[in-house]
Amino acid sequence: YSGAIMTAADEQTFLADYDAKRYDGPIFTVDVAIFTLHQGQLQILLVRRAQPPEQGKWALPGGFVDVHEDASIEITAKRKLLSKTAVSAPWLEQVGSVGNAARDPRGWSVTTLYMALIAHAPTASFVDSVDDVQWWPWEQVASLDLAFDHASLLQQARTRLKNKTAYTALPLHLVSAPFSLTQLQQAFELLLDKTLEKKSFRRRISNAGVLQEVGEGIPEGGRGRPTALFIPAPGCDQHVFLRSVLGGGD
Repeated sequence: YSGAIMTAADEQTFLADYDAKRYDGPIFTVDVAIFTLHQGQLQILLVRRAQPPEQGKWALPGGFVDVHEDASIEITAKRKLLSKTAVSAPWLEQVGSVGNAARDPRGWSVTTLYMALIAHAPTASFVDSVDDVQWWPWEQVASLDLAFDHASLLQQARTRLKNKTAYTALPLHLVSAPFSLTQLQQAFELLLDKTLEKKSFRRRISNAGVLQEVGEGIPEGGRGRPTALFIPAPGCDQHVFLRSVLGGGD
């Protein structure tokens, strides 16, 4: 059919005869960087590989795309996250893709990186295909010899998380509801790695309309007036601050 204009019938014949297996293709995987907040720290979920290559090393949860089972790479990400960690994340977004001949000793490889956010939850005591699943404090991850190019992937996800936190209500997915404004500010500060001015932060959050008040709770430290408690408001995922929460103004 080269150089000729195909009719609809020609198109159908071409597709019926086409065999993708005649052409070399890369290894195609997904990897998921899943973040949480726990004990006043930003933490990342890692799995320890039970099989070669890179057996015994800590890695991001992920795996191969199943062209028969997965209708999209996002479905692959959700499936692998659940099967290898027993965690289902309420927030999952694509960060980017990386592909080259050096990142995987098995051959030319492409991976699509996802970022997931979740309020802290225990990991499964045993999950097939991995030796261990563990939350790691972000400060300790740098000392680990991660599998493949996962150290670089993790840095990409961390950069995306910090940048989006400055302009969106993303930290709402990392705090257990109901929560106080103090707890929410602490979440923003941990993700941004910056201290925020209290009055300015509360004014901006209040003006944004991303919270719904649901009652009162015991104040921090157990003394003083009861503190207001909140849950995420419908549509909070769509809100974008006109200016970074790191600066002043609304």
